[in-house]
Amino acid sequence: HDKMAHYPIYPAGQLAGHEGSVMAVRFNQDGNYCMTSGQDRLVKLWNPHTQLLIKTYKGHGLEVNDAIATADNSRFASCSNDKTIMIWDIATGRMITKYRGHSAAVYCVRFSQDSAVLASSSYDATVCLWDLRAPNQYEPLQKLDEAKDSVPSICIRNHEILTGSVDGFVRNYDIRMGRMRSDCIGEPVTSVNFSHDNNCILASSLDGTIRLLDKETGELLRDYTGHKNNNYKVDSVFSHNDAGVVSGSEDGDVCIWDLVTGAIEHRLQGQHKGIVCSLAYHPKKPLMVSAATDGTVCVWKNLPPSGRLPPPEANY
Repeated sequence: HDKMAHYPIYPAGQLAGHEGSVMAVRFNQDGNYCMTSGQDRLVKLWNPHTQLLIKTYKGHGLEVNDAIATADNSRFASCSNDKTIMIWDIATGRMITKYRGHSAAVYCVRFSQDSAVLASSSYDATVCLWDLRAPNQYEPLQKLDEAKDSVPSICIRNHEILTGSVDGFVRNYDIRMGRMRSDCIGEPVTSVNFSHDNNCILASSLDGTIRLLDKETGELLRDYTGHKNNNYKVDSVFSHNDAGVVSGSEDGDVCIWDLVTGAIEHRLQGQHKGIVCSLAYHPKKPLMVSAATDGTVCVWKNLPPSGRLPPPEANY
């Protein structure tokens, strides 16, 4: 049973507060807080460790698809079907800046490591880069328009911007070198992430498959199946130590695979009735939060509520 605690497989509480679908859940950089964004047009800041709601942010005109905090926790960015991106002051709840650079719903926002640049991706098939140090600059710094269809997911690591598009391509932009490398998955790509060691790319697509690619060569290293993902954007993430791959599923499950073998280690059931569309894994330890279209948000820990591991025969 010693293996049981490698992953956060025990439900530890719910973050209850949104009406309707929860579109995204994201940890802040140190993992002390998380933010959820909802169909109810709200963004909420939580302490996932205690399940306490800290603050609610209201301002978008339509559902909020993503929200993410800066490295110093002073501000956050949110994006919405209302085509805007908003920058907020976390402490006061005041909206600081509104960007209107997309012609359709904005799906995803990510900060550069130093939080000087924000990237946003949209149904309009573009990724916009915004310079947050220039206070009165309301035009994007740069527009990445190589995608031929909507871009549901982006990830930033150092000087690289990774994008996943419904056109079937994963694209990795090296902003410093001015280079782009693309890998054809051949199916709509809805979630992309860099591994923590920065050697691999994880890409989810609507053929119900998650693929692990070598970042430099694009070689397919492994694929992961057994979850359901054919119609909706469903997040997949690396565990904090890159040992596992975790994904939501359209049947309400959360699945955990061994990165190397590709075998399903755990199928977490019973907490969500809707599509588990978003997942956040703590940057440093086995703790995660999953969010679903039925409005439920579940915190998962690697110890059962009693704090003790069950006897070996307990079947989870």
